[in-house]
Amino acid sequence: MPCSMRIDVLTLFPEVFEPFFEASIVGRAVRSGLVSIRCVNFRDFAHDKHRSVDDRPFGGGPGMVLMCGPVFDALESVEAKCDGTPLRILLTPQGERLTQATVGDLARRPWLVVLCGHYEGFDERIRLGIGAREISIGDYVLSGGEPAAMALIDAVVRLVPGALGDEGSAADDSFAAGMLEYPQYTRPREFRGMSVPDVLLSGDHDRIAAWRREEAMKRTLERRPDLRRGGGSKGPAEPA
Repeated sequence: MPCSMRIDVLTLFPEVFEPFFEASIVGRAVRSGLVSIRCVNFRDFAHDKHRSVDDRPFGGGPGMVLMCGPVFDALESVEAKCDGTPLRILLTPQGERLTQATVGDLARRPWLVVLCGHYEGFDERIRLGIGAREISIGDYVLSGGEPAAMALIDAVVRLVPGALGDEGSAADDSFAAGMLEYPQYTRPREFRGMSVPDVLLSGDHDRIAAWRREEAMKRTLERRPDLRRGGGSKGPAEPA
């Protein structure tokens, strides 16, 4: 069975992805053949015997900057091995904010190439030259793009048809309909003086659905009123 999605991750640390891509929903989707995920190391495309991928910034300043050569060569090598044109994603704190709507769009793409920065980020000519969609996972800085790539890939893969055991699960997720998710309960019925709401034990599916809608709206208005104003989730953040 052909994969419905291919994801290539370009990174300096492919080893950090291995256990993540083998576990939980992502691992199940990979084993089921729904998604194909490969990691490529920028260092494999270094141009010297030391496998250098970074250098000091022109103009001075702290840290090291990822060089153009290994990044462009890695990207072009990956894309030459497969037919079609991928959507290139550059993880950067200066990108658009990752939202559930963005995740839904990415999940409909057959091929994603995700570039993870590190150190002080990418040489600006990488951003200018590859024409990637620049995405941030929040207004904070990480040491590298690898954790951000895991968050993005996990969010995307769970929307690939067949990845979830119950396809209705994603429809009830927070942000899926512009609201936070309603409260969830399981056994036991009583725990340390806290009880499951009676309506959830009633067996009346119409009442339960109405209660869930009401609770979702209440929780959204209390915690994220911006979602009901149509505001949002745009803006930068996360590591280059």
